[in-house]
Amino acid sequence: MFEDEKDDKIYNLIISNGIDQNNEYGQFTQKLYSKVDFLWKESISGSYSLAGEQFYSKVDRIILLAGLYNDNKELFEDLLNASEKYDIPIVLVRPLGVEEVPEILEEKAATIVGWNANCIIDSVKNADELM
Repeated sequence: MFEDEKDDKIYNLIISNGIDQNNEYGQFTQKLYSKVDFLWKESISGSYSLAGEQFYSKVDRIILLAGLYNDNKELFEDLLNASEKYDIPIVLVRPLGVEEVPEILEEKAATIVGWNANCIIDSVKNADELM
């Protein structure tokens, strides 16, 4: 894509949340907000295991914050299942300050990214090409 071409797509994201002792969710969304040329919205469900095709058909990417995995395994399992069932790419974000990610998440991810805002945006935009 040329620099002067504008990407007007609004990415519909699910971002893992839950028990978050290091405020990784807040820090991650701040990274997204810092890139004013990246348009996105978040889809949230009270129960990802019960949400159906009507909900998931509108989702472009599932963002898994790997640092939240140990305290939110059931939520992550629901999102992994949805990713597989509805063919939604997973962008896996490494835990803050750590390179390693849980193997079960790494196996399912289309891409793995750190905390650089530009890298996050590129990963979100290109995740479907990496599946």
